[in-house]
Order: sequence, then C-alpha cells, then structure tokens
Amino acid sequence: MRKVKYYYDTETLSYRKIERKKGKTFGLTLLFILGTLVASILLLIVYLNIPGIETPKEKAYKRELDQMTFQYEMMNREMEQITGVVKELEERDNKIYRVYFEADPISEEQRKSGFGGVNRYKNLEGYSNSEVIIETKKRLDQLKKRVVVQSKSLDEIVEYALNKEEQLASIPAIQPVQNKDLKRMASGYGMRIDPIYKTRKMHTGMDFSAPKGTAVFATGNARVKSVKRSRRGYGNHIVLDHGFNYETLYGHLSEIKVYRGQTVKRGDIIGYVGNTGKSTAPHLHYEVLKNGRHVNPIYHYFNDLTPEQFEAMINNSALENQSLD
Repeated sequence: MRKVKYYYDTETLSYRKIERKKGKTFGLTLLFILGTLVASILLLIVYLNIPGIETPKEKAYKRELDQMTFQYEMMNREMEQITGVVKELEERDNKIYRVYFEADPISEEQRKSGFGGVNRYKNLEGYSNSEVIIETKKRLDQLKKRVVVQSKSLDEIVEYALNKEEQLASIPAIQPVQNKDLKRMASGYGMRIDPIYKTRKMHTGMDFSAPKGTAVFATGNARVKSVKRSRRGYGNHIVLDHGFNYETLYGHLSEIKVYRGQTVKRGDIIGYVGNTGKSTAPHLHYEVLKNGRHVNPIYHYFNDLTPEQFEAMINNSALENQSLD
C-alpha cells in the first residue's frame, strides 16, 4: 500500500496531504518510456555492431550453412568413391571386355564429352557458397555422363557376348589353302619387291604358292560381297564379307565356284588357285581387312596351325623377298 505523504501548512497551521498533479505524472511517465526506448535502441545498435556477437537468427543461419557445407563435402567424398568404382569398371571394359570381343575401346574424351563451352552453372553464381555448390554440381554431372556412357557400353558388351558364337564362326581363322597342297608360302605381308617393276612396295596380303586347280577355302562364315573376273590386278577374285567388320579377298583364281550374295561356311570351296591378272606364277593372293584396313593375315590361322607351324610361318613371312603379284 502506497504511503500517504503530508506537509505542514503555515497559513492554516495544519498538516495537508501531498497530492501529485496529473499532468506532471503523465509527463514523467512519458519521459520514462521515451528514455527506456532510446536506451534500448542504443543498446541494440551497439549489440549489432560489436564483432563476434550474433543474433539468435544469425546463429541459426550459420548452423544451417555449416551443416549444408558439411553435407556437400560428404557428397563430394562419396562421389570420389563412386568415380573410382566407375573408373575401374571403365578400365576393365576397355582392357578386358572389349579386347576379348575385339571391339574398339572408348576414349577418355568420349566418356567426358559435352562439358565445354556454355556456362551451364551461371544460375548458381553470386552466392557466398557458390563455389562449393558449382563444384559439386559439375562433378555430379560428369559422373552421370560417365555412368550413362558405361551403361551403353555394357549393353554393347552383352550384345557382343550373345553374338560371340556367331563371331567365332565368322572371323577368318584358317588358311585358305591346305598345308598339304602348298609348295611354299611365297611372300608375306609388308614391304616386298614388285615382280614386274622391281621396286619396293607394300604387299597387303600373303601369297600361297600352289599348283593351278588347288582348292581355295572360305576362312570363315560369310556372304559373298563381290565376284570379279579380270585380266588385271587381282585377276579373277572374290571378296567375302564376314560381318563384325571383317572382309577377306582371294585373288588370281583360275575358277570361281560362288556367286555374289551367296552365303558360305568356313571350309567351303569357293574357287581354285590360278595365275590370272598381275601374277607371275600360280598362287593365291589372300588379304584380311578389319574395319576397312588391311591387317596381317598371319594372325588369322589359329584354328589349323600348331605352335611350331605358326612360328615357322612367321619366320618365313618376315623375309623381305619378291612377291608373286
């Protein structure tokens, strides 16, 4: 209970109650409120400008930002691990699977293509954490690209596996002339002396010297791509399309036993040794092409040569002698 205060009135010689004027009370109250408000504003300004002091909301934002940065770092580490697994799979794909199925490897440029030129991350720029976000997005996009390429590659490998039996029956794998019918392997693949012009030139096949009329065999399952009879070049010759990017050519034949478009099996007789075209003696000129390019036929006789016979043929084919065509 508020105490009542009195004062002594000398005029009336008595005590009177002290009563506060209403206007003065209101003024003091208003002054107190204004003072409190000004003091609060000043304290807030000082509080906000003192280094190291954060508001609760700022602290919450900072915790959120720290947590987000931590999560991005964790994501980057996980992507590193996944990238390592994908890299190992890519190497096995190129060095094992594709080698086994005789498929061209996928280059690193193909696996990483499509990330140059346009700045696809411009909308992520301008923020305090832009660098970590952009770096993470880049790595994620590159990883997705590599996974897609590898997935398509594995689809191809599955198809190669399904076709492997057909491929093994189709690729050239035997000699076109039997050993018992051969006089000799006259000339191998590589630089040789031309029998007509006596100059060194590339000999793109192998010459098998044999009597005229000796049987010539298809070296793998194939479709007859072309049959040509001529007095020039390869003379009477046949080209077989084995599929799987392989073709074989049989030149200087005396007789042709197949027609264009015919399907033949490995070991079928397709013609007979002759001396037609640009030839100096009865023989078979035999070529193997892979992806449209000549390759050494010597590596395609693995079905019917012993290791000793193969070594002897390599030694003979390496001699830089005169070819027969």
